Amino acid sequence: MNSQTLRDARKYEETAEKLIRDEGRPEFHLSTRVGWMNDPNGFSFYNGEYHLFYQYHPYDCHWGPMHWGHAVSGDLLRWRYLPVALAPDEPYDKDGCFSGSAVTLPDGRQLLMYTGVIQEPQQNGEVCEVQAQCLAIGDGVDYEKYEDNPVLDEHDLPEGASRFDFRDPKLWQTKDGTYRCVVGNCRTDGSGQILLFESEDAFHWRFKKVLLANNNRYGKMWECPDCFPLDGKQVILTSPQDMLPQGFEYHNGNGTLCLIGSYDEETDIFTEEANQSVDYGIDFYAPQTLLTPDGRRVMIGWMQNWDTCNMHRQTDEHKWFGQMSVPRELSIRDGRLYQQPVRELEQLRRNEVRYDNVIVDGTIQLEGVKGRKVDMEVEVAPEDEQSGYRRFAVRFAQNEDYQTSISYRPYEEVLKIDRKFSGSRRAIIHQRRSKVPSENGRIRLRLILDRFSVEVFVNDGRQVMTATIYTEQAADGISFFADGRVRMNVVKYELVADSATPLC
Repeated sequence: MNSQTLRDARKYEETAEKLIRDEGRPEFHLSTRVGWMNDPNGFSFYNGEYHLFYQYHPYDCHWGPMHWGHAVSGDLLRWRYLPVALAPDEPYDKDGCFSGSAVTLPDGRQLLMYTGVIQEPQQNGEVCEVQAQCLAIGDGVDYEKYEDNPVLDEHDLPEGASRFDFRDPKLWQTKDGTYRCVVGNCRTDGSGQILLFESEDAFHWRFKKVLLANNNRYGKMWECPDCFPLDGKQVILTSPQDMLPQGFEYHNGNGTLCLIGSYDEETDIFTEEANQSVDYGIDFYAPQTLLTPDGRRVMIGWMQNWDTCNMHRQTDEHKWFGQMSVPRELSIRDGRLYQQPVRELEQLRRNEVRYDNVIVDGTIQLEGVKGRKVDMEVEVAPEDEQSGYRRFAVRFAQNEDYQTSISYRPYEEVLKIDRKFSGSRRAIIHQRRSKVPSENGRIRLRLILDRFSVEVFVNDGRQVMTATIYTEQAADGISFFADGRVRMNVVKYELVADSATPLC
């Protein structure tokens, strides 16, 4: 039976969404139905459709008591909202239904595993969140919480593990039919770790081991872990809090970490071999992956930074805050994580405009190259290999007053994204830099622009830089700049997610 809390949320979102204009939303990035969105949850393929749940506070454009919003898609780009799936309506989750994941049970039902939160007053007068793992079972629309919730609580934790930082279960079914899940945790000394649990039936769980300990290397608490095989390696994704920069890595404080290594399934030992940021831009957090029916590992993340949530004060016209990244296909090449926009994005392309061997020296604009819903590929090389060039930039979401840019300095091998002139009136994060090696300044960029964001895929996805931008939509200019002469190829498409676009 649906609770009154859930019924109220469903009624509210159905009414409130009517106040949001279609053109006031992203075109092909999933945004919240109404109110607030953060972490992706339960990213899965069920009953012939992709399902994506998300952390959700429908009643306000700021963070609040967490629900699970819900949307489905046939192509990972055109989403249809379903009613809110979970609401904080039980004693064990009365202060929030936090992040989690989903699997399909052998009987065809969908199982959600999420973190239930209770606020508990402490003797020192503070209030702390006690966190436990809970289940809900449903048919893809309606979900009933498990009668024996929670299925993992403080009594299942190893010695030294905090019951206040125990969240974000990611579960999967193994080849032998049993189940595993990883959960983010923090030791009482403040260092993050990932805990591994196992189950025969997905309902009765037991602690297996500490899969991976941070030992204060990458920030503190590790949120939103994911663990999967990819191209002969094992990948662990997690979102650490309070990271310190390491060279050009980990500049976002609360950011994203990718660990690549090997995994012994007999002993459940993960051996680290490499580490890197998942996204080198400003706005990307809490990614979650799924395996598509055709065997691709696809990742989606919350396209936001916790420190920039007040960048855009929502108006009555919008009544929403939060959007997801473009889903990205993952691969391992040369020991690194590569990302590319899902190939389904190419089905949204319209009106190709192509220029080859354009010489750029100063600032130029090209006829037909503009817009705020754009898929654009740019290849750059020095016109003269001996003299090279000093800087190249693409400026977009541009008019006389505003612009955001991506620029490259080949002698420093530094790529920078910069939105300080995007219309922000706040002293927040506006720039990020990434080390991008090149051969004589040759670089390939693929820019995915939507109404309120840009995602830049560098050198076939070796790195990605993501940023939200809230520049007025009339600023749709695109220009190119070079200090020194460069030779440039450009191909640009409009992206249109209309009802006539065929599904995959």
